[in-house]
Amino acid sequence: MRILAFSDLHCDERRARELVERSRAVDVVVGAGDFARVHRGLESTIDLLKAIDKPTVLVPGNNETDRALREACAGWPTAHVLHGEAVEIDGRTFFGLGGGIPETPWDWSHDLSEQEAEALLDAMPEGAVLVVHSPPHGHCDDGLGSRAILRAIERKRPPLCVCGHVHQCWGQESRVDGTLVANLGPEGRIFEL
Repeated sequence: MRILAFSDLHCDERRARELVERSRAVDVVVGAGDFARVHRGLESTIDLLKAIDKPTVLVPGNNETDRALREACAGWPTAHVLHGEAVEIDGRTFFGLGGGIPETPWDWSHDLSEQEAEALLDAMPEGAVLVVHSPPHGHCDDGLGSRAILRAIERKRPPLCVCGHVHQCWGQESRVDGTLVANLGPEGRIFEL
């Protein structure tokens, strides 16, 4: 399975169009949050991405809520918005959790506490591809990541964990035992599973 994964578009129309073009050469597309910029521009960014006709897994970032993302994706038949949920695509399970974890210092941010995240991550099937907006603590995170996400990776052993959120770590990768962790950024990256 070829997966094109990206994060943190923040209303970048040029990059959104490039991702649509690149999606033609993959089986699944993954968007790890922050399509909007401080809750603005979500609909126009998603409208561009709706040209992707491959199965697409999306999680909210801290710049949009899961409800707003679900509403923006209405009418996009291949999109799956996940926030504490899983979906199976061509025999591969994907589990998604969005938001800033732990809480950010911004009052506008869509965040979860570590305890809230831990409760939602309990539902993650073992071996699922993990799509999160926030990175796990100590991995591609500049010290800002989530301990709940790290513990979930250690327990559930996903083959791949894709994230974003911490912009200065875009393009970095790390390993938690057998799990590849990649902080993506808006250019995106292709993975083979």
